[in-house]
Amino acid sequence: MEIRNLITFVRIAEVRNFSKTAEQLGYSQSAVTMQIKQLEAELQVQLFERIGKKAKLTQAGQRLLPYALDILSAAGKAESIAREPEQISGKLRIGTCESYVISVLPPVFMEMGERCPGVEISTHTAPVPDLIDMLRQNDIDILYFLDEKLYFPEWIKVMEQPENIYFVSSSSSPLARMKKIPISRLVEEPLYLTEKGISYRYAMEQTLAAAGYELHPRLEVGNTDVITRFLLKNKGISFLPEYVVKDDVKDGRLTILDTECPRIVMWSQLAYHRNKYVTPQMKLFLEFMQNR
Repeated sequence: MEIRNLITFVRIAEVRNFSKTAEQLGYSQSAVTMQIKQLEAELQVQLFERIGKKAKLTQAGQRLLPYALDILSAAGKAESIAREPEQISGKLRIGTCESYVISVLPPVFMEMGERCPGVEISTHTAPVPDLIDMLRQNDIDILYFLDEKLYFPEWIKVMEQPENIYFVSSSSSPLARMKKIPISRLVEEPLYLTEKGISYRYAMEQTLAAAGYELHPRLEVGNTDVITRFLLKNKGISFLPEYVVKDDVKDGRLTILDTECPRIVMWSQLAYHRNKYVTPQMKLFLEFMQNR
């Protein structure tokens, strides 16, 4: 039983499509079909039912899947042990949000690049519902996102930690010296906010709406680095995760405002699909994230 045939079997089980599997693995569709035929001949069972373009696991295929994942996991561990980190190569696709790409992930990417120069990392930013669909379709390997706590039975969740979200201004702003700033005073300021649909913005909007206030942002932009530039110029205030502004706060350039708004907390979450073959580069990235 060849490892490559098991990898192909697991990938088809993930994406439910022979042609998409061929595209992702870099094979021709005929090669993918041949690999599955070889596996079926070895096991003397049919593993997939093909209905149109969709491939559905048979009962035999469903029985095989957890064992195939165990075999591939063991093979990956053996490969990790046998090879030095600098020898690990291959693609790593991470679905995440833009603020993580700007504020959290660069040191991790640099460390991985130093230890594993053969790994090709790509990030894919999108709203969380789209990222979840990408994980289901095997368009990304790992999902790293900020939201309320989410659970899906097909996930393996590796990390979950709270992230405080605050109103922030330039340290030169008069608001920086005020205590218990009322909501009525906050909404008078020019607001620079992330785009609608971002989890923490939605939570803040709901909180303010319950108090009878509606937001009218001066600027909406997905890039938190752009927002902090406006704040540093003392152009207004924003509502951002602590990890976005912590360096500027530590250096005295920005201030976390003392407001009457209820505390809002979101959760950093790191997950991959339960049916995913964990490659050596995935394993290393997950270890880096857990140890950072």
